[in-house]
Amino acid sequence: MSDIEGIDPGAAPTGTGCVECDELGGWWFHLRRCAQCGHIGCCDSSPAQHATAHWKSTGHPLVQSFEPGEEWFWNYDTDALYDSGPELTAPRDHPADQPVPGPAGRVPEDWTRRLHR
Repeated sequence: MSDIEGIDPGAAPTGTGCVECDELGGWWFHLRRCAQCGHIGCCDSSPAQHATAHWKSTGHPLVQSFEPGEEWFWNYDTDALYDSGPELTAPRDHPADQPVPGPAGRVPEDWTRRLHR
């Protein structure tokens, strides 16, 4: 998988949470990391689905889970799931003390009803 165009193992993550949600004061369910530029966006179950929006606006198709203990990659262009891939620049996931959903203090009480299924 390291030979696949669209992966830059040296691209550092843009932060510890969804870039756009942090800018807007929003919240997320799970996080995804762009394997090409390091953008951190929220998953498709999250209200704003910023990881998919990043793919659509940049054409960067490969993301890796940014959740602790998960190593899988997803290719938006082909709908292919890869169990693992090249090791990306640390950190590989959000801080262990960051709650899911997160971030602390911004998740509404009725968050389960707001998820995309």
